[in-house]
Amino acid sequence: MTGTANQVVSLPTFEKLTWDWQGHSIQYTVLGTGEPLVLIHGFGASIGHWRKNIPVLAQAGYQVYAIDLLGFGGSAKPALDYTVELWVELIRDFWAANIQRPTVFIGNSIGGLLCLMILANHPEIAAGGVLLNPAGGLNHRPEELNLPLRLVMGTFAKLVGSKQFGRWMFDQVRQKGRIRNSLRQVYRDPEAITDELVDLLHEPSCHPGAQQVFASVLMAPPGPKPTELLPNIQSPLLVIWGEADPWTPIAGSQIYQSLVHSQPVQFVSIPNAGHCPHDERPEVVNEFIIQWLTEQK
Repeated sequence: MTGTANQVVSLPTFEKLTWDWQGHSIQYTVLGTGEPLVLIHGFGASIGHWRKNIPVLAQAGYQVYAIDLLGFGGSAKPALDYTVELWVELIRDFWAANIQRPTVFIGNSIGGLLCLMILANHPEIAAGGVLLNPAGGLNHRPEELNLPLRLVMGTFAKLVGSKQFGRWMFDQVRQKGRIRNSLRQVYRDPEAITDELVDLLHEPSCHPGAQQVFASVLMAPPGPKPTELLPNIQSPLLVIWGEADPWTPIAGSQIYQSLVHSQPVQFVSIPNAGHCPHDERPEVVNEFIIQWLTEQK
């Protein structure tokens, strides 16, 4: 799949571009020259979540791409069944159309799982991966939830996707106050929860189709487990974990730490950081990433 790119808007730090994928507009940015990096955000986030990383990595001598996944940020939000496989296909086609060189893929949360899938299933395009508090799946697997919580989550997802109650429920979820409260759960440093951060998470939720995307993602299958993917990965990995993350607790990092002595895997834990260490402690994360990239040359 090939696409076309054209500039749509300019921001103070980097330009937003669009690329056509299967008839859908995909927003991305690129900054710098050198070896390519692709940054992949997590659920509900967008290119803007990398605003503290893109300029620094570009200045360090890399060509930095960041993409809004279909359904998020400034990308189109069609009514589809959203899956991790769909997004991996998008990222692979984006690489084929715009990069075409071995690339390091860097992802947070769900973006980290997508990086693992790319490295396992499309090793020919990958030079390595950086995982930031990677998710174990797009959603919890049924066996990971007790029965009452399983029923609650299933009912909530159906209500958000319903014609009668969906819009009202989604409007409650996407209120700035609720977004801020959710961030307080997963960010250790309250000063990192700025109005700018809340706005960049809230603004895409105002786009047509955002409610349907949200409901589809909640009902989507979780995708492959990291334990299924890791045996197929030969590329070097850097795993960075915010220690104070309640969504992907550091206990889940054991599957990566166990590989440090047998595979090209490096593991770093970040104290006083939660689910998004690249945004909460960017000065630390950027330094670790640049040091690791230098070691791979």
